[in-house]
Amino acid sequence: MIKKFFMPIATLMLLLTVSCKVQHPDLEDGLYAEIITSKGTMIAKLHYDKVPVTVANFVALAEGSHPLAEEKYQGKPFYDSVTFHRVMDKFMIQGGDPTGTGRGTPGYRFAADFDASLKHDKGGILSMANSGGINTNGSQFFITEVPYPSLDAFDSEGNMKPCDQPRVSCHSVFGELVQGIEVQDSISNVEVIDPRSRNHKPVEDVFITKVNIIRKGREAKKFDAPKIFEEQMPEVEENIKEQMAETRRKAEEKKLAAEEKKAEVAAEFKPTLDEYTAKAKTLASGLKVHYITKGNGVKPKTGQTAMINYQGYFTDGKLLDSNLKDVEEKFGMLNPMKVQRNMYAPSPMKVSPDAPLFAGFKEAIASMRVGDKAFFYFPSHLAYGESGRPPVVQPNTDLAFIIEMVDIQK
Repeated sequence: MIKKFFMPIATLMLLLTVSCKVQHPDLEDGLYAEIITSKGTMIAKLHYDKVPVTVANFVALAEGSHPLAEEKYQGKPFYDSVTFHRVMDKFMIQGGDPTGTGRGTPGYRFAADFDASLKHDKGGILSMANSGGINTNGSQFFITEVPYPSLDAFDSEGNMKPCDQPRVSCHSVFGELVQGIEVQDSISNVEVIDPRSRNHKPVEDVFITKVNIIRKGREAKKFDAPKIFEEQMPEVEENIKEQMAETRRKAEEKKLAAEEKKAEVAAEFKPTLDEYTAKAKTLASGLKVHYITKGNGVKPKTGQTAMINYQGYFTDGKLLDSNLKDVEEKFGMLNPMKVQRNMYAPSPMKVSPDAPLFAGFKEAIASMRVGDKAFFYFPSHLAYGESGRPPVVQPNTDLAFIIEMVDIQK
């Protein structure tokens, strides 16, 4: 009798021990996606606390419980046996399309939610793929191999980009790899059909064998993906539109402030322009010139290239353009693109009647020597003339420039 009673208890204890075994004991509390592929296994931590709708979409699809999925996908794991259909080395791997073409959907589209703290700032970032706009997300996702900040929905100041506009990339980061980054790398390195024709489909299919959702801790276990998606998804698009409207409002305020600063600085600088104009000598062509500093360098020959610093102004003192950083900063016109391209430096300009410069500018630099810094007043017929250069320079506009010749290119 004792032997008969002992065996069932021992079996029960063994079953309890097995059932209580902790899954992935190395993972801290949180919600995870275990992505098992034909190249190995990756584990991504999902940011369900920051982008609940996007995470709920992914989790519900993975577990076969998505309320909007087509009937043929209901009740079964969506991602099992799906391929990575688009693979780009030093960029990302993309999967989640049941057709493997890049055009497939789970039967619906939705607006993904965003969080400004989640960025495409390193390899292993899990993010939603879409076809542009704010409500074209479905089942497709990608995992980055390198940082790719242009995919962020927010700019460097934390303002939402105009995600509803064409050619504006806004992708929702909803997780990041905590294990298996080397698997991502191995997939991104596979041979693809023809990258030159933008066909980045692997020559040999790379499969997602299975996606398992791992819940660790009380909060993660309470995450009800279908319910969260249905209840919170309708609010997302409206929230995005409100954030974009706020960005536009800030941009308009910034623009108005910049215009006020330009006008203020221009008013301060106009007396200097007026003084130089009054002192200027009028040449036969109508060009007016006043030397601020006379140099003793050589005069460039026709066909040579001079290195020029310039400041271009409208006659009311407002700045048109300059390659001097401090001048553009003073007028609130510092251009980040010019900083990035090292354009705040002497500009090479060919001294020639055929140079791509307006007539007065060609005459001005042809008259200068290295070391000269001079003020030139260009009547409109020596500047952009009757056509102008809209929208910046209107037709029949006089311009004033301060030009310095710093060297002749060897």
